[in-house]
Amino acid sequence: MANELSKKALSIFEQIKRLDKNNNEYWSGRELAKVLEYSEYRHFKPVIEKAKEACKNSGQPVENHFEDYLEMVKIGSGAERPFDDGVNPHCSYPSITN
Repeated sequence: MANELSKKALSIFEQIKRLDKNNNEYWSGRELAKVLEYSEYRHFKPVIEKAKEACKNSGQPVENHFEDYLEMVKIGSGAERPFDDGVNPHCSYPSITN
């Protein structure tokens, strides 16, 4: 059963994976929050901060694993506004486990 769950989770993460111009994998923090069933993105932001701290504590440069970038999202009026988002794969595991 646990193995079945792992395969399903892997599939979900593969589905939302993005590639940058150099074919490096990364995940959107907002999409990760949805997959991990956070009711709102703002509740997931502290998890990302904890993962950044875990990277730092493990001797990894945070900037090598997390990148802040702006993405446009639609708001209630139909207009768009920028928000900060961006998680590099190397520290997404601590994000999920924290």
